[in-house]
Amino acid sequence: MRRQNLAVVLGSVAAHSPLSRADVAGRTGLTRAAVSSLVDELIGRGALSEAETAPSGRVGRPGRALTVSDRGPAGLGLEIGVTHLGACVVDLRGEPRVWRRVERANAGRPVERVLAETAALAAEVEAEAAALGLQVAGRVLAVPGVVPNEPRGLVAHAPNLGWHAVCPADHWPDPAGAPEPENEANLGALAEYWHAEHAGETFVHVSAEAGIGAALVVGGHLFRGARGFAGELGHIPVHPDGVPCACGARGCLEQYAGEVAVLREAGLAHEAGLAQDGDAQPADPVALLAERAVAGDAPALHALERAGRALGLALVSAVNLIDPDGLVLGGAYAELADWLLPAMRAELATRVTVRPWEPQALRSSELGRRGPVLGAAQLTVRRIIADPTLLPAG
Repeated sequence: MRRQNLAVVLGSVAAHSPLSRADVAGRTGLTRAAVSSLVDELIGRGALSEAETAPSGRVGRPGRALTVSDRGPAGLGLEIGVTHLGACVVDLRGEPRVWRRVERANAGRPVERVLAETAALAAEVEAEAAALGLQVAGRVLAVPGVVPNEPRGLVAHAPNLGWHAVCPADHWPDPAGAPEPENEANLGALAEYWHAEHAGETFVHVSAEAGIGAALVVGGHLFRGARGFAGELGHIPVHPDGVPCACGARGCLEQYAGEVAVLREAGLAHEAGLAQDGDAQPADPVALLAERAVAGDAPALHALERAGRALGLALVSAVNLIDPDGLVLGGAYAELADWLLPAMRAELATRVTVRPWEPQALRSSELGRRGPVLGAAQLTVRRIIADPTLLPAG
């Protein structure tokens, strides 16, 4: 019961701060004595701060305002992408305090080297956060691959990295401090849900870059599927007898809307070729596509229009099967939304006929590429808000 009440108090302050202790009692229905005890414990755990407010002009002592602490506990999000490493530290208010992105061509590189560089980046970012008075209370790693429900801590398959059955803790300097892996699309969807109040309680989030993944948020909760394999949108067949896919099937969405396919169709495959040396700076294919599209380059515009049609076709099945409130285009492809969304919306308008569908129900994410690493950092914070006893007692 006390754990639940701690969460109620911390959640109330997180949602409505600054609040006085009396305000918290009024909002939660707990007695003032109970609130005072719970607040003292939360202050001791580093979750809340209390400071005197400005004098109100009324008789009596000035009130004291409770806020979620901007120092102390924090969440660390890490990301291993095909062309980069990323890191983000978020405080308990949900505010990003440290950002870092390092361009790296990670596809096909030895797992040990990639994870060693990720661990070094994590150490640098944690040191920077410590200088701001923050202490990392949890680490989550976003990866472009399948992370099954069981066993936890395993990346079963990340084809665009060349990983199979990888456990990050086996290659981390301190296994006890290794990050918990999670699918990047899932984390991007959670970040979108927490960031965009108008996202709707049930929506499909499409995360597209080198690969294409999706995540489903139902009633405010991530749907992982029976085994954690939900969301493999990139391998939905959009042309059943089409191009062979590396997964062994034919006509998969990634063969028409994945980064490599779009670059090839645009005639930019050579120009955007990724460096093979992981120490080199790989090109940014999405930025190159956007640059060409802005300039009115006909092959680039055609390639993006074809990709949009394929994405829309795949999402028609999701809409008809799931009946979501909306669809969100996230990841790097959010930067290409101006050219992808029209074709996607046209496919949805033509093919979604069994239920009402408004064009604005499909939109691009404001978070873009930052979604997965931000979601990874925020996951720790959300867990603490839901259960403050995860923090050590003061």
